[in-house]
This record gives sequence, structure tokens and C-alpha cells, in this order.
Amino acid sequence: MALLVKEGVLKTVLRMAIPMLAGTFAMNAYNLTDTWFVSRLGTDALAAMSFTFPVVMLLGFVMRGLGTGAMTVVAHALGRGKQVTAARITTHAAFLSFGVSLILTVIGLFTIQPLFLRLGASGEVLFLTRQYMLIWYYGFVFWVLQMMFSDIIIGTGNTRAISFLMVGGTVLNFILDPVMIFGLWGFPKLGIRGAALATVISQTAVLAAEFYFIHKRYHLFLFVSHSRLRIISSWRRILRIGIPTVLSSVLTPLSAAVVINIVSGFGPAAVAAIGVASRIEMFAFMIPMTVGMSLVPFVAQNYGAGRIDRIRIVRKGAMFFALVFGCVIAGLFLIIARPLGLLFSSDPEVVNVLVRYIYVTCFGYGFLEVHRYAGFCLVGIHRPVASAFLNTIRVIVLMIPLVYFGSRIFGLYGIFYGRLFTDIVSAVIGIIWTGRVLKGILPSGSQADPAGK
Repeated sequence: MALLVKEGVLKTVLRMAIPMLAGTFAMNAYNLTDTWFVSRLGTDALAAMSFTFPVVMLLGFVMRGLGTGAMTVVAHALGRGKQVTAARITTHAAFLSFGVSLILTVIGLFTIQPLFLRLGASGEVLFLTRQYMLIWYYGFVFWVLQMMFSDIIIGTGNTRAISFLMVGGTVLNFILDPVMIFGLWGFPKLGIRGAALATVISQTAVLAAEFYFIHKRYHLFLFVSHSRLRIISSWRRILRIGIPTVLSSVLTPLSAAVVINIVSGFGPAAVAAIGVASRIEMFAFMIPMTVGMSLVPFVAQNYGAGRIDRIRIVRKGAMFFALVFGCVIAGLFLIIARPLGLLFSSDPEVVNVLVRYIYVTCFGYGFLEVHRYAGFCLVGIHRPVASAFLNTIRVIVLMIPLVYFGSRIFGLYGIFYGRLFTDIVSAVIGIIWTGRVLKGILPSGSQADPAGK
């Protein structure tokens, strides 16, 4: 099932990325759909959704890090022609995800109140945030397994199937949102709780379909007796890549939480504006994200096959594409930022902050994608620690200090310029770093096999 090591680099990446465009749109539409319908409930409800965003993103990045670890090891095994090994690791990865998600659910349920108080939520906003997160946590395990199976399917190189499933889940969520939030068709009016419940139901439906594909179509799930030693061995291989990836990934939502905490000092309208802007930004990254989602399996399979030359080509091409696309999307957002803001809020203060945020940060979109692509390449060649360190520089060394001091010196708008400078500098570092790492790898194919015999 090694699909990514023979055809031309550009043809292979396009074959993976183009079908994922619809899936990526659907993935982003999940959040935007919830945000738009919840915005009809008022500014407090919109602010509550904004407070949930960094926490949901944090837990999502934790579990996506494990999924990336599993996908990388599975893709590497497929690149070396080891179907049974890939199936065993997929099965053990599901066990791992289930166990970790249950632990995080229990922790999350007991920490809702103190955590969001710490983030700056209070009064009615805190009450609404708690309503949303209670339901969201009860469905967390289904979301986690859905993400894990999604990553595995992407790792096979067949992005068309996962794109179809993601679109189906988004359509279902779009139908359920107004029904459950506003109480249509005889359903009780649940308000912000309805947004959470609609998301949980949609993700569970996608999970069921993904399991069918994993088991029946790709034969990557084994209903056999699994020895403890084999399970531990698989978990060790997954975690060798997964843990550094998790540590790297959680820095992004942690920085978002820090930013939200700083922004909360400027009032609920500012928090609501940043929350909406963060979701709008996802559409700026939608097309580059489809390329990024193709990079890890492409690099991992070619690393397993010893085709370092193909990895160098795809790195250079992807980064050039990110910079060009970033320029195009910045120009577009300068034109449509205000109409987008008015679509999500009628509060002039919310719209003004949102527009100024986009006007400043949009010039860094292409650079941010370059930084992400650098991390994906490092993970694919089994350098997850280097990828984690690269992200640490971006968040800890650059972003948090620049945002903090920017807010102290220049107020709210200083936060926006701190983010822009961070994106530019971290991209330059990523380009230099990945170039040096790949230059030192010989295309011998003699690297250790992390997928096992």
C-alpha cells in the first residue's frame, strides 16, 4: 500500500492535496458554523465560545500529536511494504487513544470552573462556557478516535475518502446546529449546549464511517489477540514521535490561551473579536493546510523508502507555495476583513478590533505556513525533537514575550504586531534548519526502521 514513493513529486502531492481541499474546508467549517450560530445568542455567548477555543485546541493538539506519531510510523511501515506491521500499529494506536482520552476527560470535567476562571471568564460568560464544555467533554473520546482514524487514513495516501467523510460530518453538524441551539422541529432549545451536542453527534457519525474504511477497505485493524509486549512495543514507537509532537503542538494552544488572557484585560468585545478572527484565519490557511496534511505521510513514506531526494524537492516546493499563497490571501483579506466581521457580529467594537487584527496579522500568514511545513518535514524524517524545539522557539522565545511586551507598551494593537513579527522570524529559522538537516542525510535508505520488523 505504499502509494507515495513512485510517481512524480508534484503529481503525488496534488493527488493528495486536491481532494483534501473539501475536507479541510469542512474541518474549518465545523468551528465557523458553531461560532456563527452561537453569535446569534449574543456577545456573552460568543465570548464564551472564544474562551473554549484555546482549551479545545489544546486537547485537540495533544491527541493529534499522538495521531501524527501513529500516522508517521504506519506510513513508514507502508513505505517499506510492511502491511501487517502497519495494521498492528493502527490497532494499538486506537487502544492508546482511547485510554488517554478517558483520562483527559476525567481531568477536564473536574477543572472546568478553575481553569476558565484563570483564563479570565466570569459571570454569565463563565456560566455559558461551563455549559458548553460539560457536553463537549462527554463526547471527547469519540472525537479523539475520529481524529486518530483520520490520520491513519491520510497516512495511507488516500485523502479522497477522508475528505468525503469530513464533508459529511460538517453537513450533519450544519443541520443539527440550528435544530439544537434554537429548538427547531420540536427539539428543546439548548442554546450554547446545543452547539456542543451537535458537534459530538456529528463526530461520532464520522468515527463510525472511518472505522468501516480502516477495517474493511484498508485492512488496518486486527481483531486478534494482542500480547502485552507487542502493544507496549507499538506504543513506544508511536510515542517516540508522538510525545515530542504533542509537546510541540500544545505550545500553540497554550500561546493562544496566554493571548486570550492578555486580551481579556481589554474587555469582552476584544475577546469575542479575537475568537472570531482566529476562526476566520482558518480559511486563510485552508489551501496551504491541504498541502501540509500531505507532507507528513509523503515524507514518512519516502523516508522509509530511502528517497531523500524527493523529500528535498517537496520541502522546497511547499515552502515557495506557502509564501506566494500568503501574499495572495493577505491582499484578499485586506479587502474583505470588514464584511467578514459584520457577518459574525453587529457590535461595532467587536468588528473594529477584528478588522485591525486581520489587517496586521494577514501579512504573516505565508510565513506561518512555512514554519509549519518545516515542522512537518522534520516529523516525517523522524526528527520530532527538532520539530518540537523549532516550535518552542516560535512560542516561548518569540511569541509570548513579544505579545506581552507589545500589549504593555502599545496596548491591544501591540499584540497584533507581536504576532506578525513572530511569524516572520520563525519562518526564516525553519527554512535554515530543515535545509541543514536534510543536507546531512544520505539517500541510502539505511536508517533505522522505527516501524519494527
